[in-house]
Amino acid sequence: MTDKRIIALLPGSRKQEIKTKLPIMLYVVENFPEYQFVIAGAPSQDHSFYETFISNERVKFITGDTYNLLNNSHAGLVTSGTATLETALFKVPQVVCYKSSAISYQIAKRIIKVKYISLVNLIEEKKVVTELIQNDLTKKQLMEELQPLLSGAKREAMMNSYDKLINHCGGVGASKKTAELMLEHLKNQN
Repeated sequence: MTDKRIIALLPGSRKQEIKTKLPIMLYVVENFPEYQFVIAGAPSQDHSFYETFISNERVKFITGDTYNLLNNSHAGLVTSGTATLETALFKVPQVVCYKSSAISYQIAKRIIKVKYISLVNLIEEKKVVTELIQNDLTKKQLMEELQPLLSGAKREAMMNSYDKLINHCGGVGASKKTAELMLEHLKNQN
């Protein structure tokens, strides 16, 4: 690694979604030479699978250490799913990426009626993070959305929204408090 700030790439866990999104995510590398890019590999995929995508020395790969990566990242390009919420809880500004086959997308769009796809936006019931979905997930659009997250007003607004999200999720230590309450409840059942 270098001393450069890190942009985390979380391309998903299934081969097809990685094949679809990772090349688009990697396109931005050349346009941000002052950053180090790190792919968070899915434990279910072999490192050799990712090697076919990595052709730039500023792109590194890790697996099994996503939380540490997020803890040290300046920004992220994240595939929609639980990773978007985890990224927000680590207070990493992000662009949410989602693209599937045209048929799968059309079927899902007709069956599932939601305003947003990222957990961050769904929980907050408003746009906190940009979602680049299907045809909006282009190389050009991804670069345009990433740039203002690196510094300035949009980055600050997202960080402030993350603070509200964290409070909505129970604040710092919520999981510990929940576990303690569950233990107390179980003890009282006996």
